[in-house]
Formats: sequence, structure tokens, C-alpha cells
Amino acid sequence: MAVNVNVPPTTPRRKIDKVALVFSGGPAPAANAVISTCAVSFLRNGSQVVGLRHGYSRVLEYDPQSHPLQEGRDFIPITHQTLKRTRNTGGILIGTARANPGQGVDSPADLKNERAVAGLKTVYDALRSIGVDALVSIGGDDTLRTANKFKLFQDHWVKDPAERIPVVHVPKTIDNDYDGIDFTFGYFTAAEFLAQCVRNILADAEAGANYFICEVMGRNAGWLAYATGIAGEASLTLSVEDLDDDLLTTEEFEDEKTKQKKTRVIMQIDKVVDLIVDKMLLREAEGKEYGVVVMAEGMALKMPKEHLEGIKLDPFGHPKISEVQLGKKFAELVAERYQERTGREREVKSVQLGYEARCARPQAYDVLLGSQLGVGAFRALAEHGLDGHMVSVHGQFELRYVPFEELVNPENLVTRVRFVKPGSDFHRLVRFLETYNANT
Repeated sequence: MAVNVNVPPTTPRRKIDKVALVFSGGPAPAANAVISTCAVSFLRNGSQVVGLRHGYSRVLEYDPQSHPLQEGRDFIPITHQTLKRTRNTGGILIGTARANPGQGVDSPADLKNERAVAGLKTVYDALRSIGVDALVSIGGDDTLRTANKFKLFQDHWVKDPAERIPVVHVPKTIDNDYDGIDFTFGYFTAAEFLAQCVRNILADAEAGANYFICEVMGRNAGWLAYATGIAGEASLTLSVEDLDDDLLTTEEFEDEKTKQKKTRVIMQIDKVVDLIVDKMLLREAEGKEYGVVVMAEGMALKMPKEHLEGIKLDPFGHPKISEVQLGKKFAELVAERYQERTGREREVKSVQLGYEARCARPQAYDVLLGSQLGVGAFRALAEHGLDGHMVSVHGQFELRYVPFEELVNPENLVTRVRFVKPGSDFHRLVRFLETYNANT
């Protein structure tokens, strides 16, 4: 059960002499607010603070003989001077990467296998080698998985409580698809930045009497695409949550590993294309011969398998969705279908949006949220003596701490994706504004 901040602080198991901060995965606005407030809280508590450079990539190279951790190359000391006016800056003070120490640990049974936990052991040994006795993990759901595996590794392999490195996690993603917290830091800044892009593109579309399809980041869910569409006054916004039974079908394929026949749910591309063309014709009837369609990149995962052939996987096994070129493919198909149905040509262009927003200077809301989460990480470790918890907020930025086991599937050690609920008021808002907003 989540622990609220108003629970009286427990006595820490031991004083934290040195804490390490690690940021992993894609950047997000307000990353430095988290790092800054977390670090300064520990500094004022008499602890040393180090930042691991570029996620786990450098510590995974650790070898006590041939490659000991080196200050400057693998980690940096974080001081009050380091943190001078950094809370509102873009980028990431300590860098990031997608290195995966828990690769190969796919079930609790794997935690008993020395070879499977080799990456986690390397991280543990590397941190111990520089005197780290607590870890703050900042990142997305994959980084949460790593933090959970790091805790479970110690449960199995570190017998002396005094030698444990307690870990807490701060949730980060511009995608906002996280269980255990209402909104993640960086989401609103990214949505505003991308909405401005859509507003600019909408003006371009009107000037040239044409259409744009904007493929927007967000991984599997539609949170960022919907927010971008609402704030950017897009003509139509589509995500996986909009793919109801009428737009879905199934296909059989052969699993490359098992060679067995399997079935997967896919979108009916022709019907989705017709849905977009229907919107174009409706707008023409209103005297609007232009528009912007926002499509969530996660829809690419519902494409037939032929469109996913050759797509590379990241270190956590996720397809690199941007390589599917969802927006480009739909732009071509929509232009063809429009001409088939009307006998007229209409130029349809495609744009991929997302990377532009990840290191933007954060809005005040994200700075507030990131700052509270950073302080919450300190309080979780130093005041509450917690281990294996995610820092969260609710209400008026009240802190609470959610145990990893409430967020991670205990059987496969995978986190759950939080989708926008079809039919929810937020989802209805997207549809309502598309139909009635005269400004689009």
C-alpha cells in the first residue's frame, strides 16, 4: 500500500553517507528540477552526492581491475556550486542512456541465476566501489523495472543489511503512461511545445490549402497525442484508444523464436484511412480545405506485420516505433483515397514530432512537480528509510510512496501501461472539440 508523507518518519536504517543519482531513458523537461532538488536535499543533510553519467552505460563497464569507476568519466560529484540556478534549465545535468542492467532477468527464477543477474551485480559492485549507500533512480517504466530488479537482486544476493543499497524511483516520461501517479514531470511542457508545432503547421496547411499528418511521440498510449491535439487545435486526433472493434481485425503470424502460429490484433488500415478522409470531406463542407491530423505513434504497433519487418529493438526489447514511419505511410494512403473518392488531388504531408520537446525549458508546473518529486526521493530514503518504492504525488503535491510490487507484474517483472480510458471525460473532450471547435 502507498505510504503518505504524513506518516511519521521512521528511523533510517543507517545514515546515508553517499547517494548516487541515475537518469535513464529518454529526456524529459524538468529533469534538472528533480536532480537539483534531490541533490541539494541530501547535501544539506550532510551526504555526498554523485551523478552517474549517461544512465547505467558507464557503470556497466565497471571492472575492479581493468576498468574501475573514474570521476569525471563515469560519474560526477554534485555540489552546491554544480546546482547553481539549474532547476529551470533544459537537458539533463548528468546525461542519460538506455543501457539495461537487468537484461535477461524476465522472471523471479532468473534472479537466482548468476549469469542472468551479472549486469545487476556489476552495477551493485560499481556503486559499492565508490562508497555509494543509496540510489535514486529517475526514468520511465523500463527504468522502474531496472530499479525493481536491482532491489530484488539484493534480496537474493546481499545477505548483510548493512551492505544493501536501498533504491527509490522517480517516475519520468513525457508520455504520461505511468501507473501510480496522475501526471509525470515533463508531460505538460512537451504537450505545450508540440501543440505550438501543430499550431504553426495548421497555419501552413491553411495557407497552402493542404493537409498534414503529425505523428506524435507517446509510446503505446495516447496521452501526449491527445494533449497535443487539444492544445494545438488539431482537426483530428487518433490513438490506439480509438481503435474499437469496428477498426480492428486479426492476423496470423509465425513466431520467430518458437516457429508456432500466433494471432495478433491489428488495425484495419483502410477503415482508418476512410475515417480521416471522412473528416476532410466534413471540413470541406464547412468551407475548410485544410487541416492537421495528429496520430499517436503507438498506432504503428497495430500495423500489419509486413509494416514492422526489419524494425530494430531497443535494449529493453521495444520496437523503435519511429522507424515504422506511421505518419508518412498514412499520408500517402490518405492522399490516394481522397483522390479515389473525390476525383481531386489533395496534398497530404507528414511530420514526426517528439524529439523537439524532450529537452525544452520546463514550464512552471513541471518545475513544481519535478522539484517535489526530487525532495520526495530524499525524504523516502533519509526520513522514511524506504527501499523499493516509487515517489509519487496526489492532490496539492502531497507526497506518497508506492511499493514497486504494486507497479510491476511479479510474474514477468514488467510494468503496466496506463492508457487513456475510452469514453472517459478526457477522451470525450478530444472528440467534442474536434467536432465543435470552430477555430480549427
